[in-house]
This record gives sequence, C-alpha cells and structure tokens, in this order.
Amino acid sequence: MTAHGAHGADPLPWTAAAVVLLLAVPYCWAATRTTDWSRRRTVLWLSGCATAALALSPLAAGPEPVAHMARHLLLGMFAPIGLVLGAPVTLLLRTLSVPAARKATRLLRRRAVRCLGHPFTAVLLSVGGLYAVMLTPLHEAAVRHPLLHGLLLVHYLASGYLFTWSIIGPDPAPHRPGPAVRVAALAVAVAAHAFLAKYLYAHALPAGHDASSARAAAQLMYYGGDAAELIVAAVLFGALYRKHLSSVEPGQDGYTVGGSAELRQRHRKERELRCLKCDLLRTALPRQADERPSRS
Repeated sequence: MTAHGAHGADPLPWTAAAVVLLLAVPYCWAATRTTDWSRRRTVLWLSGCATAALALSPLAAGPEPVAHMARHLLLGMFAPIGLVLGAPVTLLLRTLSVPAARKATRLLRRRAVRCLGHPFTAVLLSVGGLYAVMLTPLHEAAVRHPLLHGLLLVHYLASGYLFTWSIIGPDPAPHRPGPAVRVAALAVAVAAHAFLAKYLYAHALPAGHDASSARAAAQLMYYGGDAAELIVAAVLFGALYRKHLSSVEPGQDGYTVGGSAELRQRHRKERELRCLKCDLLRTALPRQADERPSRS
C-alpha cells in the first residue's frame, strides 16, 4: 500500500477526469467556433490532456519514488509539449471579441508576464523546483499529505508548461527572447536535469526509500528527461529552420537571403522577368530557324 492509500480512496483518478474535462472540453468548444482552426493543433492539445490524465491515473501508480518520478515526467515534461503546441493563447485570442482580445494582448505585454515567461525564469521554476523537492524533506511530506502532493503535481504541470512555452511556444509573445537565449536556456535545463538525476542515483536519494527503488527513479528521470528534452529541441530547431527557409528567396546563383519584404519582392520580380525572357527566346529561336533561307 502506498502512503496515500492510508488516507482512504485515492483521489487521483477523479483528478484525472477533472483535468481532461477542464482542459479538453473548453478547447474543443473554442476550436469548433473558430473558422479554419488547425486540426493538428487540436490533436496535439488532446494528446497533452491524455498524457496529463495518464499521469494522474492508477496506471502511473507504484512504489515510491518511482511513481512520483513517472508523474513528474508525464506532467512536467511530456504533457506540456502537446499542450503548448496546441497554441491555446492563439485560439483564445481568435475566439474573444476584439475589445477582449485587445485586453488580453495588453496583459501579455505587461512586464511581470514577460519576466515570468522568460526562458531562464522558467528554468528556475521548473528544474529548480525539482531540486527543491528531491533534495529536501518536501518529497517525504508530499508522500504523507495528499493535499500537498496534489499541489506539487499542479506545480509540475504549470512550471513544465511555462518552460516549454518559453522555448517552443507558437503563441504570440511580445518581446520574446531570441533563438540564442532559448537555446542557452534549454541547454542549461538539460544539464541541470541530468546532473540532478546522476546525483540522486549516486546517493540513492530521496532518503527514506529502498536504495534500488531510489536508483530506479533516478534512471527513469535521466532517460525519460532526455527523451522529452530531445523532442523539445527537435521542435525548436525545426521551427528555426522553417523560419530561415521562409526568409530565403531563390536567386540567380543559388539562394539569396531576403532581409525584408521589399527585397524578397524584388527577387521574385527578377525571377519572373528571367522566366519571361526564357519563354521569349524559346518562341523566337524556332521562328528564326524557319525564316533562315535554305541552301540550294
């Protein structure tokens, strides 16, 4: 029996159902009211909801601290990927009326929101929060008290979403840091997460559990975290590559980077003019050959 089982019925299955209802139903309702909303975004959002529900279901139950680490990975690292790529802020702005959307945009521009959504702030809340849980008595307290355990799971989901959004979020974000800052923040998060997993494995932490279970949880954290971070990195660099391609126009000798819309339009007109000249030459050459006098 787990520590939570001593308090009566496990509330997590009901929590899983509530998560699915509170996240999936409003999103699907808004998506049906928005014309031309991407089905891919909806599928991604629902996959994030399903991952969060799996983390709170009996399927993720087991001996501590392995079960706790599995829920951390599902809630804090894998579920946010689908939720973020579902672009809920974009959907919200398209659903709201124009005055309400302007108010929401002004809220996103506030200094506090920009600071909270900065990649390094998100790293501190996400990975730093995990350090605080696994290296202090907070983990043991959460195992004994269901309310604290529930709040901790909410923190995993919220901080994981904030971190993922700050790195690969497709939603509008005024004053979003550039690619170099986001790549650096992701690298710091990867290194800090891997270091903590190795430290927990070497010292069989958190204390109060069987050493083999503690090391199994550390291994799960290490390899599971690498998988989630690899997905985030692939999405980030894929988006940067597509952005680069969108700013490149074919030129006469390969590809010419167009730094502005005017420059890209000029390259397009030059390409169309070259094509027109080629067409004129193709039509003129046969005519000249027909008009050339034959030698008798």
